Amino acid sequence: MSGLAVAPRGSTCSRARLDVDLDAVAHNTRLLAGRAGGELMAVVKADGFGHGAVDVARTALANGATRLGVTTLDEAWLLRDAGLAVPLLSWLNPADADFATAAVRDVDVAVPSLLHLAAVAATPGRSRIHLHLDTGMARDGADPASWAALCRAARRAEQQGQVEVVGVMGHLGCADQPADECNALGRTRFAWALETARSVGLRPRDRHLAATAATLTDPRSHHTMSRVGAGLVGIDPSRSTRLQPAMTLTAPILQVRRVRGGTPVGYGHTHRTAAATHLGLVPLGYADGLPRLASGHAEVQVRGVRRPVVGRISMDQLVVDLGSRGVDAGETVTLFGPGAYGEPTVAEWASWAETIEHEVVTGIGARVERHPRSTSHLRSLS
Repeated sequence: MSGLAVAPRGSTCSRARLDVDLDAVAHNTRLLAGRAGGELMAVVKADGFGHGAVDVARTALANGATRLGVTTLDEAWLLRDAGLAVPLLSWLNPADADFATAAVRDVDVAVPSLLHLAAVAATPGRSRIHLHLDTGMARDGADPASWAALCRAARRAEQQGQVEVVGVMGHLGCADQPADECNALGRTRFAWALETARSVGLRPRDRHLAATAATLTDPRSHHTMSRVGAGLVGIDPSRSTRLQPAMTLTAPILQVRRVRGGTPVGYGHTHRTAAATHLGLVPLGYADGLPRLASGHAEVQVRGVRRPVVGRISMDQLVVDLGSRGVDAGETVTLFGPGAYGEPTVAEWASWAETIEHEVVTGIGARVERHPRSTSHLRSLS
């Protein structure tokens, strides 16, 4: 038994499509702004967690966020080029980054070391900086052993008119587990860092430690501002709060073939059909961000019914077992969405791949068409 049907020319859904629900972003921003003890910084790094940095930024600013955060200066330029003139912080740059342009374009920069401070202080004008402390993660931020020296040097640079120390920042390593003792240690170190900064004459008005999870679960970490990124797009690492996922991924079925029981599928023949069935070919794979580790576990939704992904997920394609009745080539498969209609969610894909939701949403590749949508009016901010 064999047979092959292909999608006709002119099919309404000829490519994979990523829909971004900006109303969900708006809802999440309002909720998070209500939980934050001070201002809310909308973090739109990694292209707004894969949802579109400019669209997410504008939506967040229209719904309670007062400023923006990114990692690199290139990400900051994108927002400035889009006309977003609100306060903006970039916090992960090499010491030879273009800090001069950052000063000209009113971008605050984080300073995690004496080397970075010297580079920023050497640029023309007066740069706004946030001193960055490592509160216990052994990655970005100044080691506590060097913090007092960094504060003293920053104070000297401030007195010489080279910088303005407007902020002190840190990050909690275990905020997704609110009871973990490392959070208490991080809060204590941050309090010590603030006192050390004040003792040498610094008066940072922006003090921020909490990201999404701590904003939702730990008021003691809020200070004057919270930095929220994942929460804007519906991801709560603490799993304490119901947020609205903002991303839906769909794709067409390019081919449907009728096969016998025992038919091997995909590389390595890791799957053989248990009985006669129909197999659908979907043009999405790990090059588009679908984790290969989800092979053998993942499901998609077709005609309102979940169907298993069978065989290994390839670079550009995957195969779905459509069952004995099959469907027509050209029909749409929902790979994930908010879950309101029984479709798989990003959280499920993360579980199938033994990873986190952040990796799934930021991994969707450029071949997938993006379609931001909103039923409410978005005002232009400049």
